[in-house]
Amino acid sequence: MLYRKLVGLALVAFVSCASAQTFSFGLWGDMPYAKAGDDAKLPAVLKSINSADIAFSIYDGDIKDGSSKCTDNVYTDALAMFNSMKKPVVYIPGDNEWTDCHRLNNGGYDGLERLAHVRKTMFPAATSLGQHTMPLTRQGALGQPFVENIRFHHKAIEFVGLNVPGSNNNLILDAKDCSNKSARTPEQCAASNKEHAERNAANIAWLKESFESAKTRKARGLVVVFQGDPGFDLPETEELDESLAPAVSGYRDFIKAVVAETENFSGQVLLVHGDTHFFKVDKPLYSPTKLLPNLTRLQTFGSPSLHWVRVTVDTKSQHVFNIQPVIVKH
Repeated sequence: MLYRKLVGLALVAFVSCASAQTFSFGLWGDMPYAKAGDDAKLPAVLKSINSADIAFSIYDGDIKDGSSKCTDNVYTDALAMFNSMKKPVVYIPGDNEWTDCHRLNNGGYDGLERLAHVRKTMFPAATSLGQHTMPLTRQGALGQPFVENIRFHHKAIEFVGLNVPGSNNNLILDAKDCSNKSARTPEQCAASNKEHAERNAANIAWLKESFESAKTRKARGLVVVFQGDPGFDLPETEELDESLAPAVSGYRDFIKAVVAETENFSGQVLLVHGDTHFFKVDKPLYSPTKLLPNLTRLQTFGSPSLHWVRVTVDTKSQHVFNIQPVIVKH
């Protein structure tokens, strides 16, 4: 009898230990877009995420479409959406809520003013959003620059979120780029490029700190989440490497830092972004002919394909991250 009890206790301990190493989280973003009629489809997505057995979810940017006005209600509506979720939600900003607000069809706002509004409005506390919250470490103080950059640790996995948005990471290339369908002045464009340089340096510093934190904690994996598509899918040829095109030059230093840090990290790195709205999982670095084996890119769904992605973490598995698209019936 004693033997059976000891075996039973050992089995319970083993199962508890194994389950402690396994959990799931959700990834979603680029929704709802009014111009695509997403409002009618959104409740099914929220219901699907709310009913899922996940620890938390991360939203990788774009709370509205790129051709609607950046009015204050857009942000309060998004906050209400996030706070309707049962589990914690981590929000990462996208280009449609600040970088692109200079567009005439967006209302001709000053993008930097909208960025300041995002920082003051969308991050009301040090914790996550959602009905149940979780603690986050933020790079900046509440309401201040870089408050949106976050880090947290969950069961042997380090998570880092960064403000790296679409539209070339807010890097403006020239006078034509500055004025195209835009209310921007040359002075505003110069200020935007100054903002890009400062935020890009802060992002890289936060990324490096996060990798160091992962190493210190002996993390089995690190998840990096941002919104902008950094141009992995541009072709590379012998004559010309299109991935170095000016249109994606705003991401170059950041991706170089990702590569350098991943090379010196023994665990798996999951690089998550939105922006292109097409679900994809691949290993785009370094190039089609040379592999960075411990980095996987996950590109999330987006409007009009309102679905989400479930990632199950098994720290005892060699690959750590098991990625499953969740198709929502509308």
